[in-house]
Amino acid sequence: MRTLIRAVTLCAVAVTACSTGNTPEPPKPTAEPLPVATATPRPSLPNWKEELTLPFPFPEGAFAPVDAFEQSRRLGRGVNLGNALEAPKEGEWGLVLREEYFPLIRNAGFDTVRVPIRWSAHALRQPPYTIDLEFFQRIDWVIENALQNDLNVVINMHHYEELFKDLEGERERFLVLWDQIATRYRNLPPEVLFEPLNEPHGSLDNESWEGLFKQVLAVIRRTNPHRNVIFTGADMGTLNGLLQAKRPNDDPHLIATFHYYLPFAFTHQGAEWVEGSSAWLGTTWKGNGTQRANVDYDMERAARWSKQNNMPVWMGEFGAYSKADLDSRVAWTNYVARAAEAHNLSWAYWEFGSGFGVYDPISLQWNEPILNVLIRNQQATGQ
Repeated sequence: MRTLIRAVTLCAVAVTACSTGNTPEPPKPTAEPLPVATATPRPSLPNWKEELTLPFPFPEGAFAPVDAFEQSRRLGRGVNLGNALEAPKEGEWGLVLREEYFPLIRNAGFDTVRVPIRWSAHALRQPPYTIDLEFFQRIDWVIENALQNDLNVVINMHHYEELFKDLEGERERFLVLWDQIATRYRNLPPEVLFEPLNEPHGSLDNESWEGLFKQVLAVIRRTNPHRNVIFTGADMGTLNGLLQAKRPNDDPHLIATFHYYLPFAFTHQGAEWVEGSSAWLGTTWKGNGTQRANVDYDMERAARWSKQNNMPVWMGEFGAYSKADLDSRVAWTNYVARAAEAHNLSWAYWEFGSGFGVYDPISLQWNEPILNVLIRNQQATGQ
C-alpha cells in the first residue's frame, strides 16, 4: 500500500535573546506555510453532536499538503462506484458494495474510486441535521477499504434533489451536512478528496452555485485547511458548465471537474431515466473524422480552461450506456480516454457494476472489451 502521509507537527521553541550573545538563534522555518483562501467567512451553523470515532486508526493532526496538480495526476485512471450509495437506500438500484470489489478494482489497474453518496437521505430534515451514525459508519468502511487497497477515494454529495429545487430552503442543511463530513474525516490522509456537489442544476445557476461553493469551501476549510477539494461548474457539471465558470478564489487546493457524455444521443440511448431516449436506439459511434475531431476539440477546451485558471481538471465521469452496441461503446470509450490523457486530464469511468458497468457483479466477470481500452491495453504498451 502506498505510504500514506501522516501528520507531522513541528513545535517551535521560543528563545529569549540575552546580552551575552551566547544564546543560539531560534530555528528558522524551512518553508512558508501554504496559503489558504479565507475570503468567505464560515457561516454560523446549528450545533450537531460531534462523532469522530472511526473504526480504523489514523493519527491526530494535519497531513502534509499535496499540490493540486500533483494530486490530480495521482487520481490517474479511476472508476465510479455508481448506483450503490447514491440510491435512496443502498441496494435499491441493484448494487451493494462488497469488500472484494476494492482489491479487484486495484488489481485491475485503477488508481481511484469516486463514491457517489446521497447524504441527504440519511440525515435529519430539521436542525441540527445530524447524519445517521450507521450510515456514517458505512462510508467509513468504504474509505477504509479504498485506502487499504492503495486507492484514492473521492467522497461526493450526489442527488441532493431538494437543494436543486429550493436553494434557500436547503442552504443551511447542505452546509451543516458538509460540516459533519469534513469534521469526521479531517484526520484522514490526502488520498481522500471531497467533492461538495454532483452536477449542480435547477435552482443552482452559475452565480448562485459560485456563491454556495464559496460558503461550503469555507466550512470545509475550518477543519481541512489543505485537503484538495473538487470544484465543478453548473449546468449539470458538463464541460460547458465548467467553461462558463471561473476559478472561485485563490485557494491553492482546488481541482476542477466536468462530466463527458457527448454525443448524448449515443451515450444515453435507451436510458430509462431520459425521456425520449428510446428513439436513439441504434445510434453508433465509429470514430470517423468528425466524431474524433469533436472529442479532441472538447478536451482541448478543458485543457485551455485549466491553463487560463491555473487549476487542474479531472474528467470525473464518462461512459456509454449498455444499450449501445458494444463495438461502438469500446471505440468511444477508448477515444475519449486517450484524448483526455493526451491533454493531461485524469479521469474516472462511469461506472463499476451497473448499466454502464465495466464489471458484472452477477457473473463476477470484467467486461473485458471495456476494461481493455480503459486499462489493460495501455498497461501492455507501457502507457
